[in-house]
Amino acid sequence: MSRRFPAFLARLVLSVFCTLVPLTLTAAEDLTVLTKSAEGVAPGKQLELWLRQEFYQAVDRRSTAFETMLKSEAACRQWQADRRKFFLEQIGGLPPRTPLNAAIVGRLQGQGYKVEKIIFESRPGFHVTGNLYLPDSPPPWPAVLVPCGHSHDGKSVGQYQRASILLAKHGMAAMCYDPIGQGERYQMLDVSQPRSVFDDAKHVPTPHPNVRYMCTTEHTMIGLGSALVGGNTAGFRVWDGMRVIDYLQSRPDIMADKIGCTGNSGGGTETAYLMALDERIVAAAPGCYLTTFRRLIDGKGPQDGEQNIAGQIAFGMDEADYCIMRAPQPTLICAGTRDATFDFRGTWEVFLDAKRFYSRLGRPDAIDLAAPDAPHGFTIQLREAVASFMHRWLLGKDKVIREVEKLPDAMTDDELRQFNQGDWTAEQLQCTPRGQVLMLEGERSVFEINGEIATQLKTPRTATWQSLDLAGKRQLIRSTINAQPVDPQVGANVATVGKLARGETTIHKLALTLPSGVKLPALAFVPAKPSGVATLYLHGENMSADAAPGGPIEALVQQGQIVLSAELRGIGETETGHDKVEFGRGRFGRDNLEIFVAYLIGKSFVGMRTEDVQAWTHVLQSFAPTGTRLTELHLVAHGEAAIPALHAAALDGDAYRSVALHGMLPSWEAIVRATETYDQWVNVVHGALKHYDLPDLLPLVGEQKLKLGPAGGVLEASPVAR
Repeated sequence: MSRRFPAFLARLVLSVFCTLVPLTLTAAEDLTVLTKSAEGVAPGKQLELWLRQEFYQAVDRRSTAFETMLKSEAACRQWQADRRKFFLEQIGGLPPRTPLNAAIVGRLQGQGYKVEKIIFESRPGFHVTGNLYLPDSPPPWPAVLVPCGHSHDGKSVGQYQRASILLAKHGMAAMCYDPIGQGERYQMLDVSQPRSVFDDAKHVPTPHPNVRYMCTTEHTMIGLGSALVGGNTAGFRVWDGMRVIDYLQSRPDIMADKIGCTGNSGGGTETAYLMALDERIVAAAPGCYLTTFRRLIDGKGPQDGEQNIAGQIAFGMDEADYCIMRAPQPTLICAGTRDATFDFRGTWEVFLDAKRFYSRLGRPDAIDLAAPDAPHGFTIQLREAVASFMHRWLLGKDKVIREVEKLPDAMTDDELRQFNQGDWTAEQLQCTPRGQVLMLEGERSVFEINGEIATQLKTPRTATWQSLDLAGKRQLIRSTINAQPVDPQVGANVATVGKLARGETTIHKLALTLPSGVKLPALAFVPAKPSGVATLYLHGENMSADAAPGGPIEALVQQGQIVLSAELRGIGETETGHDKVEFGRGRFGRDNLEIFVAYLIGKSFVGMRTEDVQAWTHVLQSFAPTGTRLTELHLVAHGEAAIPALHAAALDGDAYRSVALHGMLPSWEAIVRATETYDQWVNVVHGALKHYDLPDLLPLVGEQKLKLGPAGGVLEASPVAR
């Protein structure tokens, strides 16, 4: 059972368990091991602090490279090319272009503009819904993509309507479209019961009665399976945007060589990605997104799934590079100086880096910054700045564009919001018959698409895996999870910080200092007469979970075994996130921010914890009372500890006489195919299914010594009716 199992179910299970098996630690026993460091850092903060230090070092390496390497135009061009190549690889590449099968399904007439309701397939059976705002002036017109931010209503939200209308009234078409997981494109529907509020935010109204989760929850859930097949939620969003451009360029009333893109918040993310990767975007204006990752990590931390690209900080790709990759094409960075999510100080630093890069290419005039004294949002000041910017670069004329004649000298946030009312309701702008693309006949979800990718990967993966010898397989495992070999002398860094007696058993409190400086706790249960048999016992919740008198650990000790009940990074005493508001309402775990920091610097919790299992194995091999010689070593792991234990055993199958794994996922592919999971980001390794799946590791352990308990992990499928 996950240590972050839904609270009410955990209480129910605990109540039943205690009724049937009344096992409790004795009142006098204190089995905690770790204390604050000499610097005053609590055990639950040490892993977080170490990850941040690793992150800072990677950021500093990127800054040094930026200062020292970019001294010529050739060096600048190479910097751009390297990052474009890396970026495309990390989002899974791009699928083949297929017929759009576009249709205009409705029209609206506004004052000085008109709207066409568009639906097309960015992939076969995968529809995009959008509203194309057109000028009343004669065509052809330039066109601007307007990807939506993290608004649950998607394209119908007032500020996106207002931006699109303003562009249309000044001679530019604007295509405002729904991202996946928003508007008409939610991917996790439930038709069994209508909802008026989200499951993960009871105070927020749903845009459709069959929608279950907030858009950010959907994006991060989609990211689980995407990461395992070597992609990212961003890959779907980037490709959707590129196909919007394909659609616009297919129309005779659009100037194919005059394409712009602007979006706010999550739409700013989408704009930043598209402008970096698609050279057809002549002018780009990302809003309320660009800041440095350092400012982001020091503030609210990593955002949702598509805003974290695997290994990008380790590679040396920060947010300024989204502007740099497109240099010297015109770019307007938009921000509110009072943005509480994306720190404006970081936005300024992004602008300075980008400005210097543009200058090195001889075009400092092509990048600018619009920064009104305003909060987060596509505010009227930014809409006006963007419209003027697009008019200059797409129509070739400088023009000061105003949405209203004059704003009040001072406005509160509430007064600003009055300018964000759209002309149309969500129902009027709706493109699908039932309000959701997933209810169309034959529609595929992102989960189905990722499942198809997993199927495609299986044949070449299996062929490569079978061609490798044992050493080659183990090297591939290490490189996939980024686990470093562990020095067998690591046991020298373990300290006994206390002892206590339980009958004839002595419990040793051990603290292991890893090479990183992170400390891990363990409890060594030593019987009065050790038999020479030992068990490394790893629980996914904490080292005390099975340590009560009369429990599983005591049963082994009574057989004469030495049992080392140890914790892995981020489990038990080093579990992180205690002072954070839980993201995803328990769905992704309290430690999700640390998981994403690790993801950004190219580390996985599976890899780090595999190193921990191997380190504790070396500790146990060298831990024995005087006169006792260990003759055999067994490995037991539960829940979150099971996958790292499987990896450690696969890397060193000779170390253990038996390996028992309880509550482990049946496979990584099961995560890809499930539309719902709980607390599984900690088990994700980017691109793992390109190389192997969990069942492939079982023969390396030795099936004769392997014992698998009931599978764990909550994997579900949403009931969706077409």
